[in-house]
Amino acid sequence: MEMKPKYNPQEVEAGRYQKWLDQELFKPSDHSDKPTYTIVIPPPNVTGKLHLGHAWDTTLQDILTRMKRMQGYETLYLPGMDHAGIATQAKVEAKMREEGISRHDIGREKFLEKAWEWKEEYASFIRQQWAKLGLGLDYSRERFTLDSGLSQAVRKVFVDMYNKGLIYRGERIINWDPAARTALSDIEVVHEDVNGKFYHFKYPFADGEGYMEIATTRPETMLGDTAIVVNPDDERYQDVIGKTVILPVVGRELPIIADDYVDKEFGSGAMKVT
Repeated sequence: MEMKPKYNPQEVEAGRYQKWLDQELFKPSDHSDKPTYTIVIPPPNVTGKLHLGHAWDTTLQDILTRMKRMQGYETLYLPGMDHAGIATQAKVEAKMREEGISRHDIGREKFLEKAWEWKEEYASFIRQQWAKLGLGLDYSRERFTLDSGLSQAVRKVFVDMYNKGLIYRGERIINWDPAARTALSDIEVVHEDVNGKFYHFKYPFADGEGYMEIATTRPETMLGDTAIVVNPDDERYQDVIGKTVILPVVGRELPIIADDYVDKEFGSGAMKVT
């Protein structure tokens, strides 16, 4: 047998994966007496193609599944994909902007059609990449997180938890996306440091003896001020701790309190509590 000087993966792999699928090597028996071993693939988002992290992760899972099969287990490596919600919507809208249209131009139903077209396109890419990796997946059981069965299960659990008081509607500060017109979770927000402006306000003392200068980057929060806090070690404010100042515009009295949380070197060294 001649050993070629250079390994050609395309030549070796050509047709091999399809043969595995044709022989149903990755399809477990529903009537087996063997012990079972199952891994549900962490479903990749349909926002795009798989990356190196997916390759690393799924290869380890495939190794475990194959090892268990060799040890006599009935194994299932279950494939699936995640709709990714707002992330996929953002991708679809970006593509539409390149075409000069927006989701508001075409309406909800047409936009959903485009979202499903995107899903089908990238689901096909992902399956091709799984095949390239040689993953032992049972495609007859493939799932998508918007499948009717999964959606019904999620809805049932949500309603049950709501009825038990474990989920409730409340009020809190949220991350609002003015473009998507929806709330975002903290992990969906891209944080960016930008240079802002300091606004300096004079808060007069309630006894009429002068004023305190307060520096803030958020003047719009002044109406919610409840106190002024200074560092107890800041010599500039030793004599005013315990006094009160008047909130400009509103005329409400605010106590001056002390806490070492305040950075003496930041702004005026006096911070308003909102």
